[in-house]
Amino acid sequence: MRELRNIGTSFESYQKIIDLYQTYKDSIFEEIELDLHQWFAANMSSALGGVLDKIADNLNEVKFKNISENIKTILLKNDFLSYYGFNRIMDSNNTTIKFLKLKPTDGKYFNLYVANELLSRPELPCISLPLKKKMTEAIYEIFVNAQIHSETKNIYTCGQFYPQKNIIEFTITDTGIGFKNRINQRFKKNLTSTQAIQWATNDRHTTKIGVSGGLGLALLKEFIEKNKGKLQIISDDGFYQFDSKGEDTKLFHGSFPGSIVNLQFRTDDVSTYTLADEVRLDDIF
Repeated sequence: MRELRNIGTSFESYQKIIDLYQTYKDSIFEEIELDLHQWFAANMSSALGGVLDKIADNLNEVKFKNISENIKTILLKNDFLSYYGFNRIMDSNNTTIKFLKLKPTDGKYFNLYVANELLSRPELPCISLPLKKKMTEAIYEIFVNAQIHSETKNIYTCGQFYPQKNIIEFTITDTGIGFKNRINQRFKKNLTSTQAIQWATNDRHTTKIGVSGGLGLALLKEFIEKNKGKLQIISDDGFYQFDSKGEDTKLFHGSFPGSIVNLQFRTDDVSTYTLADEVRLDDIF
């Protein structure tokens, strides 16, 4: 039985998800039992769901055999465990942003999901309608990046509101070729994983031909800087984090099979945000 303990959004937690993948990526026809104990951040269902599908692609069977009651309850409320034979329960506290496994062709559904499940939540700071539209489109751009460039089979999303911590976490995962391969193939470069991620977060950097592009991650960085939130990107063996302290990059042992983008917003922020410009939906990274 494989234990996953204390899984949050730290570098060490992402390393544990990568270790899980590296352990079983070459397994075939195995029954893999998972033990979730002590703590599992609900939004990390996005990353775990992507990894477990990659493992299951080799005809392995994944089962959850030992889950603490607190973790089980939240993963039943957000629909994650319903993909593994469990019955969903209602979220009477309204703290979950449900787990979805989407096809790359489900872009319109994802856009509505972001608007309704995330940016319409009353816990978010006071956001003007123009900025809410911009943020919806910026997050949608992350989906479109995976849709167009990553060659992923599925895109996994999930989020969670933590009222005691005053934060909302929202995570998008794909199991495609990753930032490094995507950018190096497009520009015939030899960037490392962290260099490629940093390149992608700069305003107007794009891999799409014929448009300005690259607005989404740059806009989210701007909002997160003002909100004192956090942006994390995991791709291949690269870890990138942007928060009030600035940028931080690290390397994992082993590689994640695709990319994770995690957004953290602070809900105790009383600022009023207004931005004049609009993100164009054809400005895709």
